[in-house]
Amino acid sequence: MHGSRREFLRLLSAGAGLGLAARPRAVRAEPAATVGTAVLGDYAMAAPVIVALDRGYFRANGLDAEFVPFRGGPDLLKAVIGGEALVGLTGAGAPIRMIATETEGNHFTLNVSADIHSVADLRGKAIGVTKVGATTWVFARILARQNGWDPERDVTIVALGGLDAQVAALTRHEIQAIVWGDGGAVLEAQGKSRVLQRLDSVTPRWISQIAYASEETIRRRSDDLRKALRAIFQALAFMTQHPEEAAAIAARTLKWEPRAVLAAHRLSSPLFPRDGRIDTGALGAMQDILLEQGVLGRRLPLTDHYTTAFTPVRV
Repeated sequence: MHGSRREFLRLLSAGAGLGLAARPRAVRAEPAATVGTAVLGDYAMAAPVIVALDRGYFRANGLDAEFVPFRGGPDLLKAVIGGEALVGLTGAGAPIRMIATETEGNHFTLNVSADIHSVADLRGKAIGVTKVGATTWVFARILARQNGWDPERDVTIVALGGLDAQVAALTRHEIQAIVWGDGGAVLEAQGKSRVLQRLDSVTPRWISQIAYASEETIRRRSDDLRKALRAIFQALAFMTQHPEEAAAIAARTLKWEPRAVLAAHRLSSPLFPRDGRIDTGALGAMQDILLEQGVLGRRLPLTDHYTTAFTPVRV
């Protein structure tokens, strides 16, 4: 694979290739600010926006906003680049910059079928990921190598797309594990699989989720971006202080039972950021991993990928 700024930014986000989302709605000229997520099926990504809208935080900060979950990072990217979305949470990259961290650390999980009791049991088995080159694919390869396996021969890494397809394959015993975000905790709560391992043990320095904007939006609508980030971080604070009430709010949009939302909250909330500041050391560690895995072909200047103009976020 060739290395480029596009590839690195694409892989900075948790949702690169995550295929579960609600149908994107046509973006209207109003309201003034669309906040998009790459998918709907990730609590840490979508719930802060859902809660911020429900609690009136966007309007309280002087921003008329709506939430649009997309079918994946590429669709969200088009909306952000085209100016149809003010800010994207996770997703893919090109002429974009990170403006804040939404999850400090790796909130991905390794979920397995009932007959898998340890990582060692996966040798010779199949692991489902979203697509080749996506974050999930990278994590599966790292997991294999950390266990002394050849990721090309000792385990089969299968690109299956969205979560529904992966769960179906797991049910049919075509694969024995999947790599996913905090939706993995939801699958466990629903009895569809078991979380065998959190993947922050595989990549302790990783930024799962980011907020990003286009260069044009940063130039022209910096005040609106600050308002949006403040609302989202107020929601994160509310979710931390009132998890059960926040779970009930999020469950209505996520279409999960509140107990499943709380399971995702328990997994991701320790990684909620305090003020959105970007850990450049983690970015460097991530780039090292992507170089090692052959996703990037060359080292890229980290300063091209983020701006410090919007952090720390003050609530």
